[in-house]
Amino acid sequence: MNAVSEKPPLPAAGGNATPVPARKRRSRLVRILRPAIGVFVLVAALVTAGWWFTEGRYVQSTDNAYVQGDIAVLSPRIDGNIAAILVQDNQFVRAGDPLIRLDDADWKARLDQARAAAAEAAAAVTTANRQIDQQHAMIDAAGAFISQAQAELVRAAADASRATTLVGTGAGSRQAADQAIADARKADAALRSAQAQKIAAEQLLSVYQAQALQAEARKDNAGAQVRLAEDNLSYTVIRAPFDGYVGNRAAQLGQHVAAGTQLIAVAPPPAQLYVVANFKETQLKRMRPGQPVRLVADIDGDDPITGRVDSLAPATGALFSLMPPENATGNFTKVVQRVPVKIVIDPELAARAHWLRAGLSVTAEVDTRGPDAKRLGLFGAAAQAATQLIR
Repeated sequence: MNAVSEKPPLPAAGGNATPVPARKRRSRLVRILRPAIGVFVLVAALVTAGWWFTEGRYVQSTDNAYVQGDIAVLSPRIDGNIAAILVQDNQFVRAGDPLIRLDDADWKARLDQARAAAAEAAAAVTTANRQIDQQHAMIDAAGAFISQAQAELVRAAADASRATTLVGTGAGSRQAADQAIADARKADAALRSAQAQKIAAEQLLSVYQAQALQAEARKDNAGAQVRLAEDNLSYTVIRAPFDGYVGNRAAQLGQHVAAGTQLIAVAPPPAQLYVVANFKETQLKRMRPGQPVRLVADIDGDDPITGRVDSLAPATGALFSLMPPENATGNFTKVVQRVPVKIVIDPELAARAHWLRAGLSVTAEVDTRGPDAKRLGLFGAAAQAATQLIR
Protein backbone atom coordinates (compact mmCIF):
# COMPACT_ATOMS: atom_id res chain seq x y z
CA MET A 1 0.00 0.00 0.00
CA ASN A 2 1.58 3.26 -1.12
CA ALA A 3 1.39 6.32 1.18
CA VAL A 4 0.32 9.59 -0.31
CA SER A 5 2.99 12.19 0.26
CA GLU A 6 2.25 15.90 0.34
CA LYS A 7 4.62 18.10 -1.56
CA PRO A 8 5.40 21.64 -0.52
CA PRO A 9 3.87 24.28 -2.73
CA LEU A 10 6.00 25.39 -5.63
CA PRO A 11 7.22 28.94 -5.64
CA ALA A 12 5.47 31.33 -7.94
CA ALA A 13 6.69 31.51 -11.44
CA GLY A 14 9.52 33.90 -11.96
CA GLY A 15 10.21 34.49 -8.18
CA ASN A 16 12.54 33.10 -5.55
CA ALA A 17 10.96 34.77 -2.30
CA THR A 18 9.26 32.64 0.34
CA PRO A 19 6.00 34.08 2.11
CA VAL A 20 6.47 35.36 5.74
CA PRO A 21 4.65 33.15 8.29
CA ALA A 22 1.70 34.66 10.24
CA ARG A 23 3.47 34.04 13.58
CA LYS A 24 6.32 36.29 12.54
CA ARG A 25 3.88 39.04 11.52
CA ARG A 26 2.11 38.91 14.88
CA SER A 27 5.40 39.01 16.70
CA ARG A 28 6.47 42.04 14.76
CA LEU A 29 3.14 43.78 15.50
CA VAL A 30 3.53 43.07 19.20
CA ARG A 31 7.05 44.51 19.20
CA ILE A 32 5.71 47.63 17.54
CA LEU A 33 2.62 48.10 19.81
CA ARG A 34 4.26 47.20 23.12
CA PRO A 35 5.99 50.56 23.59
CA ALA A 36 2.82 52.39 22.55
CA ILE A 37 0.75 50.44 25.06
CA GLY A 38 3.30 51.11 27.76
CA VAL A 39 3.26 54.82 26.98
CA PHE A 40 -0.56 54.81 27.03
CA VAL A 41 -0.66 53.03 30.38
CA LEU A 42 1.93 55.40 31.80
CA VAL A 43 -0.01 58.46 30.58
CA ALA A 44 -3.27 57.05 31.97
CA ALA A 45 -1.61 56.38 35.32
CA LEU A 46 -0.16 59.89 35.40
CA VAL A 47 -3.51 61.43 34.46
CA THR A 48 -5.32 59.41 37.11
CA ALA A 49 -2.68 60.22 39.71
CA GLY A 50 -2.86 63.90 38.84
CA TRP A 51 -6.63 63.88 39.19
CA TRP A 52 -6.42 61.99 42.49
CA PHE A 53 -3.89 64.29 44.13
CA THR A 54 -5.49 67.47 42.78
CA GLU A 55 -9.19 66.70 43.14
CA GLY A 56 -10.17 63.07 43.66
CA ARG A 57 -8.93 62.61 47.21
CA TYR A 58 -11.03 65.58 48.34
CA VAL A 59 -14.28 64.30 46.87
CA GLN A 60 -16.48 62.24 49.21
CA SER A 61 -19.21 60.29 47.48
CA THR A 62 -22.17 58.17 48.55
CA ASP A 63 -25.13 56.63 46.79
CA ASN A 64 -27.07 56.44 50.06
CA ALA A 65 -28.78 59.74 49.32
CA TYR A 66 -32.41 60.62 48.64
CA VAL A 67 -34.38 63.65 47.61
CA GLN A 68 -36.51 64.90 50.48
CA GLY A 69 -39.23 67.50 50.89
CA ASP A 70 -41.40 68.85 53.66
CA ILE A 71 -44.57 67.05 52.61
CA ALA A 72 -47.73 68.12 54.46
CA VAL A 73 -50.31 65.41 55.09
CA LEU A 74 -53.60 67.25 55.60
CA SER A 75 -56.33 66.12 57.98
CA PRO A 76 -59.61 67.74 59.04
CA ARG A 77 -59.77 69.43 62.43
CA ILE A 78 -63.47 68.63 62.75
CA ASP A 79 -65.70 65.72 61.81
CA GLY A 80 -68.14 65.78 58.93
CA ASN A 81 -69.08 64.41 55.53
CA ILE A 82 -66.97 65.24 52.48
CA ALA A 83 -69.14 67.44 50.28
CA ALA A 84 -66.70 68.23 47.47
CA ILE A 85 -63.17 67.42 46.28
CA LEU A 86 -61.94 70.55 44.54
CA VAL A 87 -58.63 69.35 43.03
CA GLN A 88 -57.39 66.59 40.77
CA ASP A 89 -54.60 64.14 41.50
CA ASN A 90 -51.09 65.60 41.05
CA GLN A 91 -52.49 69.09 40.44
CA PHE A 92 -50.37 72.15 41.22
CA VAL A 93 -51.98 74.42 43.82
CA ARG A 94 -51.16 77.74 45.43
CA ALA A 95 -51.05 78.44 49.15
CA GLY A 96 -54.60 78.96 50.43
CA ASP A 97 -56.33 77.21 47.54
CA PRO A 98 -59.31 75.07 48.71
CA LEU A 99 -58.73 71.35 48.32
CA ILE A 100 -61.59 69.57 50.09
CA ARG A 101 -64.88 70.93 51.47
CA LEU A 102 -66.89 69.28 54.25
CA ASP A 103 -70.63 69.64 54.79
CA ASP A 104 -71.03 72.84 56.82
CA ALA A 105 -74.76 72.82 57.68
CA ASP A 106 -74.29 71.66 61.27
CA TRP A 107 -71.43 74.06 61.88
CA LYS A 108 -73.43 77.00 60.56
CA ALA A 109 -76.21 76.11 63.00
CA ARG A 110 -73.72 75.96 65.84
CA LEU A 111 -72.40 79.35 64.85
CA ASP A 112 -75.92 80.81 64.91
CA GLN A 113 -76.44 79.26 68.32
CA ALA A 114 -73.21 80.75 69.63
CA ARG A 115 -74.12 84.18 68.27
CA ALA A 116 -77.53 84.01 69.98
CA ALA A 117 -75.85 83.11 73.28
CA ALA A 118 -73.46 86.01 72.79
CA ALA A 119 -76.38 88.40 72.22
CA GLU A 120 -78.08 87.12 75.37
CA ALA A 121 -74.88 87.60 77.35
CA ALA A 122 -74.52 91.14 76.03
CA ALA A 123 -78.10 91.91 77.10
CA ALA A 124 -77.33 90.55 80.58
CA VAL A 125 -74.35 92.92 80.80
CA THR A 126 -76.60 95.83 79.83
CA THR A 127 -79.15 94.81 82.48
CA ALA A 128 -76.46 94.57 85.14
CA ASN A 129 -75.13 98.00 84.26
CA ARG A 130 -78.65 99.47 84.48
CA GLN A 131 -79.11 97.91 87.91
CA ILE A 132 -75.83 99.47 89.02
CA ASP A 133 -76.98 102.89 87.78
CA GLN A 134 -80.31 102.47 89.56
CA GLN A 135 -78.58 101.45 92.76
CA HIS A 136 -76.36 104.53 92.59
CA ALA A 137 -79.57 106.57 92.45
CA MET A 138 -80.91 104.69 95.46
CA ILE A 139 -77.72 105.48 97.37
CA ASP A 140 -78.06 109.15 96.46
CA ALA A 141 -81.68 109.07 97.68
CA ALA A 142 -80.58 107.42 100.92
CA GLY A 143 -78.01 110.16 101.34
CA ALA A 144 -80.76 112.75 100.91
CA PHE A 145 -82.92 110.98 103.51
CA ILE A 146 -79.99 111.09 105.91
CA SER A 147 -79.63 114.82 105.42
CA GLN A 148 -83.36 115.30 105.96
CA ALA A 149 -83.28 113.09 109.06
CA GLN A 150 -80.32 115.03 110.43
CA ALA A 151 -82.17 118.33 109.95
CA GLU A 152 -85.28 116.93 111.60
CA LEU A 153 -83.20 115.63 114.48
CA VAL A 154 -81.67 119.07 115.04
CA ARG A 155 -85.10 120.71 115.05
CA ALA A 156 -86.62 118.06 117.36
CA ALA A 157 -83.68 118.29 119.76
CA ALA A 158 -84.05 122.07 119.90
CA ASP A 159 -87.80 121.78 120.58
CA ALA A 160 -87.19 119.22 123.29
CA SER A 161 -84.61 121.48 124.93
CA ARG A 162 -86.95 124.48 124.91
CA ALA A 163 -89.88 122.41 126.21
CA THR A 164 -87.78 121.08 129.06
CA THR A 165 -86.66 124.60 129.98
CA LEU A 166 -90.23 125.87 129.97
CA VAL A 167 -91.37 123.03 132.21
CA GLY A 168 -88.62 123.86 134.63
CA THR A 169 -89.78 127.53 134.86
CA GLY A 170 -93.44 126.56 135.01
CA ALA A 171 -94.21 128.28 131.72
CA GLY A 172 -94.89 125.12 129.78
CA SER A 173 -96.83 121.94 130.24
CA ARG A 174 -95.30 118.64 131.02
CA GLN A 175 -97.20 117.00 128.17
CA ALA A 176 -95.72 119.35 125.61
CA ALA A 177 -92.24 118.63 126.94
CA ASP A 178 -92.80 114.89 126.72
CA GLN A 179 -94.08 115.26 123.15
CA ALA A 180 -91.00 117.27 122.14
CA ILE A 181 -88.68 114.70 123.68
CA ALA A 182 -90.52 111.90 121.85
CA ASP A 183 -90.24 113.78 118.56
CA ALA A 184 -86.48 114.15 119.09
CA ARG A 185 -86.13 110.45 119.73
CA LYS A 186 -88.19 109.68 116.61
CA ALA A 187 -85.95 111.96 114.56
CA ASP A 188 -82.87 110.18 115.90
CA ALA A 189 -84.37 106.80 115.00
CA ALA A 190 -85.25 108.09 111.52
CA LEU A 191 -81.64 109.22 111.06
CA ARG A 192 -80.28 105.82 112.01
CA SER A 193 -82.82 104.16 109.70
CA ALA A 194 -81.72 106.36 106.78
CA GLN A 195 -78.09 105.58 107.49
CA ALA A 196 -78.86 101.85 107.60
CA GLN A 197 -80.75 102.09 104.29
CA LYS A 198 -77.73 103.76 102.71
CA ILE A 199 -75.43 101.04 103.99
CA ALA A 200 -77.79 98.38 102.64
CA ALA A 201 -77.97 100.19 99.30
CA GLU A 202 -74.17 100.31 99.11
CA GLN A 203 -73.93 96.61 99.90
CA LEU A 204 -76.54 95.84 97.26
CA LEU A 205 -74.46 97.92 94.84
CA SER A 206 -71.52 95.61 95.52
CA VAL A 207 -73.75 92.65 94.70
CA TYR A 208 -74.86 94.27 91.44
CA GLN A 209 -71.26 95.05 90.55
CA ALA A 210 -70.28 91.42 91.13
CA GLN A 211 -73.19 90.32 88.97
CA ALA A 212 -72.01 92.73 86.29
CA LEU A 213 -68.57 91.13 86.38
CA GLN A 214 -70.18 87.73 86.02
CA ALA A 215 -72.21 89.01 83.10
CA GLU A 216 -69.04 90.38 81.49
CA ALA A 217 -67.36 87.01 81.96
CA ARG A 218 -70.33 85.23 80.40
CA LYS A 219 -70.19 87.72 77.55
CA ASP A 220 -66.49 87.04 76.98
CA ASN A 221 -67.14 83.31 77.10
CA ALA A 222 -69.96 83.69 74.60
CA GLY A 223 -67.67 85.74 72.34
CA ALA A 224 -65.04 83.03 72.56
CA GLN A 225 -67.69 80.46 71.64
CA VAL A 226 -68.60 82.55 68.61
CA ARG A 227 -64.99 82.73 67.50
CA LEU A 228 -64.61 79.00 68.06
CA ALA A 229 -67.73 78.33 66.01
CA GLU A 230 -66.42 80.61 63.26
CA ASP A 231 -63.11 78.75 63.28
CA ASN A 232 -64.88 75.40 63.13
CA LEU A 233 -66.93 76.65 60.21
CA SER A 234 -63.75 77.73 58.42
CA TYR A 235 -62.26 74.28 59.07
CA THR A 236 -64.89 72.78 56.81
CA VAL A 237 -62.67 73.90 53.92
CA ILE A 238 -59.23 72.25 53.84
CA ARG A 239 -56.73 74.54 52.12
CA ALA A 240 -53.21 74.13 50.78
CA PRO A 241 -50.62 75.30 53.33
CA PHE A 242 -48.07 76.24 50.64
CA ASP A 243 -47.44 76.08 46.90
CA GLY A 244 -47.00 72.54 45.70
CA TYR A 245 -48.53 69.45 44.15
CA VAL A 246 -51.36 67.44 45.67
CA GLY A 247 -51.08 63.69 45.87
CA ASN A 248 -51.87 60.60 47.90
CA ARG A 249 -55.57 61.52 47.92
CA ALA A 250 -57.51 59.21 50.20
CA ALA A 251 -60.69 61.30 50.45
CA GLN A 252 -63.85 60.02 48.79
CA LEU A 253 -66.98 62.02 48.06
CA GLY A 254 -69.62 61.49 50.73
CA GLN A 255 -67.21 59.85 53.15
CA HIS A 256 -67.69 60.65 56.84
CA VAL A 257 -64.36 61.58 58.36
CA ALA A 258 -63.26 62.26 61.91
CA ALA A 259 -60.74 64.79 63.07
CA GLY A 260 -57.22 63.60 62.26
CA THR A 261 -58.12 61.39 59.31
CA GLN A 262 -55.46 61.68 56.59
CA LEU A 263 -57.21 62.89 53.45
CA ILE A 264 -54.62 64.37 51.07
CA ALA A 265 -50.97 65.39 50.91
CA VAL A 266 -49.23 68.44 49.44
CA ALA A 267 -45.65 68.02 48.22
CA PRO A 268 -43.41 71.05 47.72
CA PRO A 269 -42.28 72.09 44.23
CA PRO A 270 -38.76 71.16 43.01
CA ALA A 271 -37.36 74.54 44.08
CA GLN A 272 -38.06 73.66 47.73
CA LEU A 273 -36.68 70.13 47.72
CA TYR A 274 -33.40 69.09 49.28
CA VAL A 275 -31.25 65.99 49.56
CA VAL A 276 -30.37 63.98 52.66
CA ALA A 277 -27.14 62.03 52.08
CA ASN A 278 -26.02 59.45 54.64
CA PHE A 279 -22.21 59.59 54.67
CA LYS A 280 -19.99 57.21 56.56
CA GLU A 281 -18.36 58.59 59.67
CA THR A 282 -14.96 58.14 57.99
CA GLN A 283 -15.97 60.61 55.28
CA LEU A 284 -16.92 63.53 57.53
CA LYS A 285 -13.51 64.77 58.68
CA ARG A 286 -13.24 67.64 56.18
CA MET A 287 -16.94 68.09 55.45
CA ARG A 288 -18.27 71.56 56.31
CA PRO A 289 -21.43 73.60 55.51
CA GLY A 290 -21.18 75.55 52.29
CA GLN A 291 -19.11 73.02 50.35
CA PRO A 292 -20.28 72.32 46.78
CA VAL A 293 -22.02 69.07 45.96
CA ARG A 294 -22.59 67.34 42.64
CA LEU A 295 -25.86 65.41 42.55
CA VAL A 296 -26.48 62.69 39.99
CA ALA A 297 -29.95 61.15 40.04
CA ASP A 298 -30.53 57.51 39.19
CA ILE A 299 -33.49 58.55 37.07
CA ASP A 300 -31.32 60.73 34.79
CA GLY A 301 -27.58 60.30 35.10
CA ASP A 302 -26.94 62.67 32.17
CA ASP A 303 -28.43 65.69 33.93
CA PRO A 304 -26.50 66.33 37.17
CA ILE A 305 -27.27 69.35 39.30
CA THR A 306 -25.25 71.18 41.90
CA GLY A 307 -26.00 71.93 45.50
CA ARG A 308 -24.19 72.79 48.70
CA VAL A 309 -23.89 71.29 52.15
CA ASP A 310 -26.37 72.96 54.44
CA SER A 311 -25.84 71.16 57.75
CA LEU A 312 -24.82 67.92 59.40
CA ALA A 313 -27.14 66.01 61.71
CA PRO A 314 -26.34 66.28 65.43
CA ALA A 315 -26.23 62.48 65.76
CA THR A 316 -25.99 59.37 63.66
CA GLY A 317 -29.01 57.99 61.92
CA ALA A 318 -29.01 54.93 64.15
CA LEU A 319 -29.65 57.03 67.25
CA PHE A 320 -32.71 58.61 65.61
CA SER A 321 -34.19 55.22 64.72
CA LEU A 322 -37.14 53.67 66.49
CA MET A 323 -34.90 51.24 68.37
CA PRO A 324 -31.44 52.77 68.93
CA PRO A 325 -28.62 50.22 69.24
CA GLU A 326 -27.42 49.24 72.70
CA ASN A 327 -23.83 48.06 72.39
CA ALA A 328 -23.28 47.57 76.11
CA THR A 329 -25.05 44.20 76.11
CA GLY A 330 -24.35 40.97 74.28
CA ASN A 331 -21.71 40.45 71.63
CA PHE A 332 -20.29 43.58 70.06
CA THR A 333 -19.88 43.97 66.32
CA LYS A 334 -18.49 47.28 65.13
CA VAL A 335 -20.43 48.80 62.25
CA VAL A 336 -19.46 51.96 60.43
CA GLN A 337 -22.07 54.54 61.34
CA ARG A 338 -23.66 57.00 58.94
CA VAL A 339 -24.53 60.61 59.60
CA PRO A 340 -27.32 62.37 57.64
CA VAL A 341 -26.09 65.44 55.77
CA LYS A 342 -28.63 67.96 54.44
CA ILE A 343 -27.81 69.28 50.98
CA VAL A 344 -29.75 72.21 49.55
CA ILE A 345 -30.21 72.64 45.83
CA ASP A 346 -29.98 75.87 43.87
CA PRO A 347 -33.66 76.83 43.31
CA GLU A 348 -33.05 77.85 39.70
CA LEU A 349 -31.37 74.56 38.88
CA ALA A 350 -34.05 72.64 40.75
CA ALA A 351 -36.79 74.37 38.78
CA ARG A 352 -35.14 73.30 35.51
CA ALA A 353 -34.66 69.71 36.65
CA HIS A 354 -37.94 68.20 35.46
CA TRP A 355 -37.07 64.84 37.01
CA LEU A 356 -36.71 66.15 40.56
CA ARG A 357 -39.19 64.43 42.86
CA ALA A 358 -39.18 63.70 46.57
CA GLY A 359 -37.99 60.19 47.37
CA LEU A 360 -35.72 59.69 44.35
CA SER A 361 -32.28 58.14 44.78
CA VAL A 362 -29.22 60.23 43.94
CA THR A 363 -25.45 59.99 44.20
CA ALA A 364 -23.94 62.87 46.16
CA GLU A 365 -20.33 63.94 45.63
CA VAL A 366 -19.09 66.54 48.11
CA ASP A 367 -15.97 68.53 47.26
CA THR A 368 -14.35 69.12 50.64
CA ARG A 369 -11.80 71.64 49.36
CA GLY A 370 -14.12 74.52 50.17
CA PRO A 371 -17.11 76.52 48.91
CA ASP A 372 -15.11 78.03 46.01
CA ALA A 373 -13.72 74.73 44.70
CA LYS A 374 -14.35 73.91 41.05
CA ARG A 375 -14.59 70.42 39.63
CA LEU A 376 -12.20 70.12 36.67
CA GLY A 377 -12.70 66.47 35.83
CA LEU A 378 -10.10 63.82 35.10
CA PHE A 379 -8.15 65.52 32.33
CA GLY A 380 -8.62 69.06 33.63
CA ALA A 381 -7.23 68.14 37.05
CA ALA A 382 -4.33 66.26 35.41
CA ALA A 383 -3.52 69.26 33.24
CA GLN A 384 -3.57 71.54 36.27
CA ALA A 385 -1.26 69.18 38.16
CA ALA A 386 1.12 69.04 35.19
CA THR A 387 1.14 72.82 34.95
CA GLN A 388 1.99 73.13 38.63
CA LEU A 389 4.82 70.62 38.26
CA ILE A 390 6.27 72.47 35.28
CA ARG A 391 6.23 75.73 37.20
